[in-house]
Amino acid sequence: MPAVVRSIEIQAPPSAVWRWLATPEALRRWISPNLEIDLRVGGAYRLLNPGADTWISGTVLELVPEGGMILSWLEEGADWVHPARLAFTLSPTPAGTRVTLTHDGFAGIGRPGWPDTVRAYERGADRHQLLERLAELVAAGGA
Repeated sequence: MPAVVRSIEIQAPPSAVWRWLATPEALRRWISPNLEIDLRVGGAYRLLNPGADTWISGTVLELVPEGGMILSWLEEGADWVHPARLAFTLSPTPAGTRVTLTHDGFAGIGRPGWPDTVRAYERGADRHQLLERLAELVAAGGA
């Protein structure tokens, strides 16, 4: 199944990286400043995508402290019948934490042109540099 996958190694333990996923305020700093999220499994969220041209909404599917987060992902106003998924996975490494972003489920969105959607998300992942923004914030400390 086609997926958009990006990863980065951050020289900090999973606990330090997790702080940037553990509160709405922290998530707003690197994902979207207008993110509204009920940060619990089953909680709803909504945000303007990093390109500021599409509203995204969905629910929190999974939260694993120091392990990651999975969200359903639906482009509002698009012709998607079902949501895709966005996952952030934190894995300890000898140097710190490997953070992996995975967008998947595009074949199930119910849109005939879903392969074009995958290509658009590939370009967006490279352009918006979410993981690099996360790494900068972790390196600066706080959360």
